[in-house]
Amino acid sequence: MTPTAASAEADSSLEWFKSSYSSNDGPECVEVAIAQATAATIHVRDSKDKQRSRLTFTGAAWSEFVSHARRSA
Repeated sequence: MTPTAASAEADSSLEWFKSSYSSNDGPECVEVAIAQATAATIHVRDSKDKQRSRLTFTGAAWSEFVSHARRSA
């Protein structure tokens, strides 16, 4: 995983989805976007502070993370 700086240009091409586990009132709010143009790069950011850096993952790394999270739930 690699932290990257958020930019208005990069954000305009991404469609962000809020986690179903995030609430509007809580401090832990996460949004995810999938950039198909960059070999399915997954972007994750704090929805309460969208201008800060975000994390990016390869599709394979994200799939592994999601699989582990489901097994651990």
